[in-house]
Amino acid sequence: MTVTVRPSTDADLPAITAIYGWNVLNGLGTFEEVPPDLAEMTRRRAGFLDKGMPYLVAEQDGVVLGYAYAGPFRLRAAYRYTVEDSVYVGPDAVGKGVGKALLSALIAACEALGLRQMCAVIGDSGNAASIGLHAALGFEQRGLFPAMGYKFDRWVDLVWMQRPLNGGGTREPDSPGMVLSGV
Repeated sequence: MTVTVRPSTDADLPAITAIYGWNVLNGLGTFEEVPPDLAEMTRRRAGFLDKGMPYLVAEQDGVVLGYAYAGPFRLRAAYRYTVEDSVYVGPDAVGKGVGKALLSALIAACEALGLRQMCAVIGDSGNAASIGLHAALGFEQRGLFPAMGYKFDRWVDLVWMQRPLNGGGTREPDSPGMVLSGV
């Protein structure tokens, strides 16, 4: 499948909202249980874009198939070089390389920002597709947190994975990183 990955636009928000809603109702990639509406998804996307973070979509023939974004790992200033990725694919695009195209482009965008670490927090230790996708793109598992969430009438593990960007922690930063504050 040939897809185009590009920065998202406001016009993509209905498709993004539908894709996320499907993932909320059918998967463990998010621990939300009620899909947010278009207004909430618009607010969330704006929060990432306001921080200068990438928020991408993959499309084919003008149809949005999935989306991905990176956001601050934590809000304390020392984490200003570390992001967490999120990748969501619609039901018709699962297993067709859309996630790989999105995550590859997201990694490149974060490296262009001078960031140094990318983390993935994957819901469900049985999520072989997401774990495999991240491993194929250079992530290594750093932890398994058993029974961290309860969804679909069962306890769900979290798998933590990490990938260095721009050499990771092997040298001093060469960019200011993200502006962060908070708890």
